[in-house]
Amino acid sequence: MSASGDGSIRQWTRDGQLVGEPWSSNGRGVMSLAVCPDQTMVVGGSTDGRLRLWNVKEGKMVGDPWEGHNATVRCLDWAPHTQEIASGSEDATIRRWNPETGRQIAPPIDTGHRWVKAVRYSPEGDKIASGGSDKMIRVWSKDGKLLIEMKGHAESVHSLCWTKDGTHIFSASNTIRKWQSIDGKEVFVLRGHTSRVEHLCLSRDERYLLSASHDRSVRIWNLETIQQVGGPLLHDDKLCALAVSSDGRYIASAGLDKKIYLWSIEAALKQGGDPVRVSAYIAVVRTSSKAL
Repeated sequence: MSASGDGSIRQWTRDGQLVGEPWSSNGRGVMSLAVCPDQTMVVGGSTDGRLRLWNVKEGKMVGDPWEGHNATVRCLDWAPHTQEIASGSEDATIRRWNPETGRQIAPPIDTGHRWVKAVRYSPEGDKIASGGSDKMIRVWSKDGKLLIEMKGHAESVHSLCWTKDGTHIFSASNTIRKWQSIDGKEVFVLRGHTSRVEHLCLSRDERYLLSASHDRSVRIWNLETIQQVGGPLLHDDKLCALAVSSDGRYIASAGLDKKIYLWSIEAALKQGGDPVRVSAYIAVVRTSSKAL
């Protein structure tokens, strides 16, 4: 699935065919997207500060838009084990929502980030990690208590991901860093991108970390050797989003060239250190894709 600044959410087959009609958010740019664990619902966050819930099978919005934020919703995450969604906004708050009612579960968390650019539930769903334009990473209890802060990035934090066991957090900024979640201690730094890193995700087996950057490349990092593997996967413009398929075989990437690309992870790992320039794309949207 893709979301775009043109106000649409689109669903695609793996070979690039559009499934049904685009879902419209009344012209408001969709800046963030999260799919529920059973893949029956999708929530999108827009430039109008509202969230909208969609039924995947029917392709229809469920109920009215959710109101609470007073600025663009930059990031979303669906809790792993409960009916709960977290949203982060340019209004500096994180808000927790009940998707069955569209209402907030608790008072908003005032993060101190200025803009909240990344929000992620821990694997157990009992903590929320956030990152933002103040260059900081913070971990919160669900009731909004600050548990720990992580400092080290020199620029805004754009993306976060937890390891499956919840012991570590990866963060993306001008560099990629790994942290111990228990005490905020930095484990290592990955350097290689020449511009800011917009999105991170782990491979299904957690052997590799995948990153998408404004330097127009996707890179794959071996977490055992702490080195880049394969060549950079090159695009024609800055990248904004990255996702791994449910079977772990493919990478989908998208950015300002208005295209979505599909890559074979196995083939990318066999390319050695030579750059790999994309030769085909699976979809074209009208404006820049912001999430996958």
